[in-house]
Amino acid sequence: MEKTRRAWKEINLENLRHNVNELKKLLPRGCMLMPAVKADAYGHGAVPVARELQRLGIRDFCVASLGEGIRLRRAGIRGQILILGYTPAEGLGDVSRYHLTQTVVDEAYARELASFPGRLQVQAAADTGMHRLGIPWDRQEAFADLWRYQNLDITGIFSHLCVSDGDSEEERLFTEEQGRRYRRVLDILPEACRAGLQTHLLGSYGILRYPELAFGGARPGIILYGVCSTGQDADQYAKGTDFRPVLSLKARIACVRDVEDGEGVGYGLAYRARGKRRIAVASIGYADGVPRTLSGKGHALVRGVRTPIVGRICMDQLFLDVTRVPGVRSGDEAVFIGESMGRRIRAEEMADEAGTITNELLSRLGKRLDTAVLAEKEDSVYNDSSTRRGRYQDGPGKTGAADRAVSDLRVRIYQDGRDPVSG
Repeated sequence: MEKTRRAWKEINLENLRHNVNELKKLLPRGCMLMPAVKADAYGHGAVPVARELQRLGIRDFCVASLGEGIRLRRAGIRGQILILGYTPAEGLGDVSRYHLTQTVVDEAYARELASFPGRLQVQAAADTGMHRLGIPWDRQEAFADLWRYQNLDITGIFSHLCVSDGDSEEERLFTEEQGRRYRRVLDILPEACRAGLQTHLLGSYGILRYPELAFGGARPGIILYGVCSTGQDADQYAKGTDFRPVLSLKARIACVRDVEDGEGVGYGLAYRARGKRRIAVASIGYADGVPRTLSGKGHALVRGVRTPIVGRICMDQLFLDVTRVPGVRSGDEAVFIGESMGRRIRAEEMADEAGTITNELLSRLGKRLDTAVLAEKEDSVYNDSSTRRGRYQDGPGKTGAADRAVSDLRVRIYQDGRDPVSG
């Protein structure tokens, strides 16, 4: 990383490729991946992540909003882009224009989509127990009725597990019941409707814990990026797998100073030195995504030494006690997520200390962070095209300018948190 950067994230595409292959090992043969790249790919950068996944042969992506889908299209991402959330009627023209696939969130919305003066590609969400979005699973005639709307091209039906990360017997039984309800929705459809229909139920924890509930596809989210939601989950559910973190978070040391016994540091002088301490100021703060709740209890690695965050985290800077780190000076790296001289801090650890989950921590990383995309080698190419059915058969080997930009990349810096997006 260039010395001019104050704070940045590093995205390791080699680890992303590795994780794709790990996911394929867990899923039945022929189950295609439909990665969730919503929330800027969980803070990793939706454009570079989706471009690399596309280069590997993946042709289905999941986003949360119309804007996220448009951004991927403008970046050259092909295949199906499924909007998992709601799009207002005023945005349906762009859904059609950018060839996005809209989720049918309930029966009333289906009628609204049917009134659009043009064709729309849609997938129906089935509510099998989460009660968030979807047509209730026992309203089976409502699913069949979707085919009556002449302007809707229905490419799939999916559902979402809500307690697949739970340990209790009750949660296990409910997850299995969700699987049965989803199967019932599919079984009631006429054969003509089922032909070529995409079916997908599993997210990250479903893949890890209930691979037997896999259908035609699966939607990996946080696990695609080599992370579980909590440290306990990583120890319990990812044990025996080899998922590798894709993201590192780093910042520069701005200055180092000695603080005498009893002196205070930072806003409110909330930290008081016990004995003479050496304090480093790191050029990263809560505006960059380091939660303020880590004040006085988070950590970073400096020259391979685990150092505590002291005092209150500021908007743009924070304090580290580097008394035990010999020779630390301005310009050194502080690693908040990632490795330093053989030691590591995982995102799960940072999230646990902050009292949240990695999904929130990573997706809230600040937009002003610079991004270094690392693509050291291309050793494990995944291609899913042999299992494709339906209208999105792009096939292998079709690479455009967007793909080549990533394929040729070794280390590229995106300043001020921006990704290059082709028009």
